[in-house]
Amino acid sequence: MSAELINVADIFGENVFNDTVMQERLPKKVYKNLRETIEEGNELDLATADVIAHEMKEWAIEKGATHYTHWFQPLTGVTAEKHDSFISAPLPSGKVLMSFSGKELIKGEPDASSFPSGGLRATFEARGYTAWDCTSPAFIRKDAGGATLCIPTAFCSYKGEALDQKTPLLRSMEAISVQSLRLLHLFGNTTSKRVTPSVGPEQEYFLVDAEKFLQRKDLIYTGRTLFGAMPPKGQEMDDHYFGTIRQRVASYMKDINEELWKVGVPAKTQHNEVAPAQHELASIYSPANIAVDHNQLIMQTMKRVACQHGMKCLLHEKPFAGVNGSGKHNNWSLITDDGINMLDPGVTPHENTQFLLVLMCILKAVNKHADLLRESAADPGNDHRLGANEAPPAIISVFLGEQLADVMEQLISTGEATHSIKGGRLMTGVKTLPDLTKDATDRNRTSPFAFTGNKFEFRMVGSRDSIAAPNIVLNTIVAEAFSEACNVLEEANDFELALHDLIKEYATENQRIVFNGDGYSEAWVEEAERRELPNIKSMVEAIPAMTTEKAVNLFEKFNVFTKAELESRAEIQYETYAKAINIEARTMIDMTSKQIIPAIMKYTKTLADTVLAVKEAGADASVQLEVLSNVSALLTHTRDALEALIKVTDEAAGKEEGAARANFYHTDVFPAMEVLRAPVDKLEMIVDKEVWPMPSYGDLIFEV
Repeated sequence: MSAELINVADIFGENVFNDTVMQERLPKKVYKNLRETIEEGNELDLATADVIAHEMKEWAIEKGATHYTHWFQPLTGVTAEKHDSFISAPLPSGKVLMSFSGKELIKGEPDASSFPSGGLRATFEARGYTAWDCTSPAFIRKDAGGATLCIPTAFCSYKGEALDQKTPLLRSMEAISVQSLRLLHLFGNTTSKRVTPSVGPEQEYFLVDAEKFLQRKDLIYTGRTLFGAMPPKGQEMDDHYFGTIRQRVASYMKDINEELWKVGVPAKTQHNEVAPAQHELASIYSPANIAVDHNQLIMQTMKRVACQHGMKCLLHEKPFAGVNGSGKHNNWSLITDDGINMLDPGVTPHENTQFLLVLMCILKAVNKHADLLRESAADPGNDHRLGANEAPPAIISVFLGEQLADVMEQLISTGEATHSIKGGRLMTGVKTLPDLTKDATDRNRTSPFAFTGNKFEFRMVGSRDSIAAPNIVLNTIVAEAFSEACNVLEEANDFELALHDLIKEYATENQRIVFNGDGYSEAWVEEAERRELPNIKSMVEAIPAMTTEKAVNLFEKFNVFTKAELESRAEIQYETYAKAINIEARTMIDMTSKQIIPAIMKYTKTLADTVLAVKEAGADASVQLEVLSNVSALLTHTRDALEALIKVTDEAAGKEEGAARANFYHTDVFPAMEVLRAPVDKLEMIVDKEVWPMPSYGDLIFEV
């Protein structure tokens, strides 16, 4: 927690083996070969890899590193790493050599049977491989364990199946690049050589005091509070959002920024979010695979630095019932290697036929594969958040805004778009303030997939989830739409006429997915049903979208997933849901049995003694007796609900693994948890605070 002044430009990327470092340290030919590998996808030969590995090791040792790790992202939702030191075999002199070979840089071998594989790997089939993603720079992570060279890698099985998030993401990025170039070539662009999905995630999180956190078994085991009555004040005054940042939190944010800047994460924006103790950090756009890596680094760094400040960082989507939950906005666009944003409408979007085709293709993709996009944000915690008037509804729709919606309406009704709505001027009415140029379109925070000027913002993603899954889906479904459009236009005798007809056709066929109104309203739910848009309310209802014939054909066509990989991921999702709810249920059982009921029993004895004492004194004990009766009645309800939860949780364990078990947890166990919570939360409002066995919501969200 240094108070010294820092120069961001001086420290940014100082612990990254970035292009500047490579140019300085690598021989020109080696650097050239590596750049060709990064930019053109050429294979890196072992001799070149040996030189890179040696220089990377020397650089890392100068930074204090003693170990290296292949840093990968298995299907656990977090990253994984195995550390090896640079020490090689001891010399006869008793000294050791420090070495790091090209083979060690390019390939690692973690135990593949110990990570979720959904049946792709049996317990005895242990071999798996990590492969260096040279497009994402290696970096030095410094923590209590010292300095470690982290090498971003993909993770595959012995037979080549993807066991991670990065491998299919890289495949999808290749697919969207190929199909985007086909589309650009139709419009005469022969200079762009590659198109990259550019992603900027916004990360929401809560901070709570570490001592209070450790008194809550539910927070420790599940990341969210399973019990808790609302405090007298919540977020209803709207005074926390964008409010002055508390000094303790500001100090934390300062250290977060410095840590992230050093490893090349372009942390940009920070502010208080809607709920007390809730905050947000947003980073600048990066290529999708680097953005995914950076977001994992952000989440890890948030947790680590919070501990250094005597706090805990909560990334669960709904850590507190009745309080705004946390999400992650995934801002997505397509950028060519020479700087063209394919989602930039220009000054007159009605005349920009390339943009209109791109836009209509995206509408087609989202309309056709809304179920897949919804599934990509499926998470047990997100079930509490989506559709709860604090996050987008579970219904996928697209917000275009007034300007583009008007252009689309012109195309549908007349076949021609002849004008675009202008933004105009915003008159402040104050002489000392300048009049402002208005955007042509307002924003809509209730939309799950919103166009925001030159990008789409997918707002469904859960706060603790990897952004890999939604970007895999976005890249692939848009690649399919581009491919189908190019198939038509490449065969056309009259390109301009075919383009005109195709834009109108896509606009007409996919207009049902466009909605610019209030996504929180019940009227929209009814309207969406009339439009036959899917309303997938839970994770277990979303998972089947992964293995439909439509999904299998899509992902296999673009070599993103095989059918076996999709089926394995569906199994992992079912297993994840069942395990998460099981842990929550058993945590509730543990807390109720060992903490809550014993505390209430002690309190009822105190109340009973008080009643007797007051009666013996000859005074009116009706109030004391009423409180005792209420507490006793709620205690009985708590015991009955506890017994019911124990029974149904034990029953769940006997269900067949997979969809059957996950669905039982959703339909039977989770409702039983809610029944148990109700009397306990009422008891918290009655029982003496000194007796209640855990910190309250007020303690947690206002005493940070």
